[in-house]
Amino acid sequence: EVVGVTKKQQEMYTLLQNNDVDMLQPAKRSIFETLGRNTLEIYSDIKDFTTFLGQLVISILHLLLKPKDIRFKEMVYHIQQSGLNALIIIGLTAFLVGMVIAYQGSVQLAKFGADIFIVDTVAISITRELGPMITAIVIAGRSGSAYTAEIGSMKITEEISAMRTMGFDPYYFLVIPRIFALMIALPLLIFFSDIVGILGGMVASKMQLGISFTQFIDRLYEVLEVKHYILGMIKGPVFAFIIAAIGCFRGFQVSNNTESIGLHTTASVVNAIFLVIAFDALFSVLYTEMGL
Repeated sequence: EVVGVTKKQQEMYTLLQNNDVDMLQPAKRSIFETLGRNTLEIYSDIKDFTTFLGQLVISILHLLLKPKDIRFKEMVYHIQQSGLNALIIIGLTAFLVGMVIAYQGSVQLAKFGADIFIVDTVAISITRELGPMITAIVIAGRSGSAYTAEIGSMKITEEISAMRTMGFDPYYFLVIPRIFALMIALPLLIFFSDIVGILGGMVASKMQLGISFTQFIDRLYEVLEVKHYILGMIKGPVFAFIIAAIGCFRGFQVSNNTESIGLHTTASVVNAIFLVIAFDALFSVLYTEMGL
C-alpha cells in the first residue's frame, strides 16, 4: 500500500500492479536497412556540405569585391588561437616524429654502412610528407574541433539566429575569419614543424649513429633542396581550408542539445583527418607524375 495518496490514486496503483503489460520491443534493423540509412545520411551530408561551400564561395567573392568588410580583428585573434598557441604541441610532436624516423631508419641503414643517408631520409620525408600531414592532423584535432564546438554552442544559445535577425551574415563573422586565419597559420606551422622535426632527427642520428651535428648539417645542405620545403608548404592552405570548412560546417549542423555538440565535434575531427590523409596521398601521386 502506498502512503499519502488518495483512494482513487491507490486504486489506480493497485490496478497497474495487477495488470502486467508486456512492453513492445522495437524491431531490430536489418543490415540492409542500416546500410540504407547510412547511405542516406552520407548523401544528406554531401548535399548539405555542397550547399555550405556554395554559400561560402559567394561570401568570399563578396569580400574580395569589398575588402573593407573583412573582419581583420577576428582573423588576428584566430591566427593567435590556431597558430601561435599551437606551437608547443606542434613542436613537441614534430621533434618526436623526427627522432622516431631517425631511430628506425638508422637500424636499417647501419646494416649497409650507409649511416650518412639517414639525413636524406629524415629531411626529405619530413619536409615533403610527414611535416605537413602530422601538423594538419594535430590542428584538425585541436582547432577543427574547437571551431565546431564554438559555432555549435552559439547555435544552441540562438546567437546565430539573432545575428541573422539583425541582418548579419554568420559566414562573414564566424566562418571566413576562421578559414582565412587557418590558411595563414598552417603553412607557418608546417615550416616550424619541418625545422623542429629535422632537429629531432639530428639529435637521434647523433645518439644512434654518432653522426655529428656538423656532418648532419653539411649533408643537409647537399640533399635538401628548397623545392622540398615549397612542395610541403603548398599543402598547407589546402589542408587548412579542409579543416576549417569542415569544422564550421559541422558546427552549423548542431541541433538544440548538448549531446549534438559532442557528436558533431567527433564527426568534424574524423572527417577532417580522413580528408587530410586522402589529399596528402593525392598530392604525392600528383608530385610523382609531375616528376617533382
